[in-house]
Amino acid sequence: MKDIKIIGIDLGATNIRGAVVDDQVISEIKSKRINTKGTEQQVLDDVFAIADKLVDNSVKAIGIGVPSVVDVKEGIVYDVQHIPSWKEVHLKQLMEARYHIPVFVNNDANCFALGEYYFGQGKGVDSFVGLTIGTGLGSGIIINKQLYAGTNCGAGEFGMVDYLDHNYEFYCSGSFFQNVYGLNGEEVFKNAKNSDPQALKLYKEMGVHLGNAIKLVMYTYDPELIILGGSVQLAYEYFEQTMWERIKTFGYTKSIGRLQIKRSALENSGILGAAALYYDAK
Repeated sequence: MKDIKIIGIDLGATNIRGAVVDDQVISEIKSKRINTKGTEQQVLDDVFAIADKLVDNSVKAIGIGVPSVVDVKEGIVYDVQHIPSWKEVHLKQLMEARYHIPVFVNNDANCFALGEYYFGQGKGVDSFVGLTIGTGLGSGIIINKQLYAGTNCGAGEFGMVDYLDHNYEFYCSGSFFQNVYGLNGEEVFKNAKNSDPQALKLYKEMGVHLGNAIKLVMYTYDPELIILGGSVQLAYEYFEQTMWERIKTFGYTKSIGRLQIKRSALENSGILGAAALYYDAK
């Protein structure tokens, strides 16, 4: 990984961020607000605007993570969340034609898992699941030292599995507070930090749901490690107890005794994970 410069680009819901990654060293990050209501080409121009500032003769490849389903082999992006015009974008082909270097495209949650595997809590771990808990609930799966994305880049979409009257994402993400109680998640977090009893009670309730989601992960993939990322993991101390109480009802006690759950400590995981798509392809 050393002395190989890869551009990592993280296409988010409102902003695009990119940098050159050399091992774990990140160059100055370039960022731009996305014209989410723009045409397909207008949004592409936003992507190009970031990449144009980063590409030079020393860069070997570009990795880009997007919040959508991806044809990983062809680099085709489908139905990007929050960008209505991106229904089917041949991103790999378009970027390779422009920059004349290899381009790798994948789902942003898969990029999170890869970033943890190469640079974070997953270093040295053969198999684990990364859960990103933010506005939604996403996940990436590493099996036998490689990313497992599934046939349609949809493996590990635990958040979309039916749960109670909705799905796991409805109850196990930062949107839980708005979905169930009509409350702003940031306000609930602020109140919890001030020891507000009602806010703390809400986090305990969310912890029960997240514990059930982790049991689902355990029954399906039985990983040795689960890494929690995303904004909600910053509130870990408020839901940790009830989350583990639910996990401990898992049917195989030996498995739970071996399970590790760690919080991501990786800064700029989206950029690092996108760059790591190059390493995973080698």
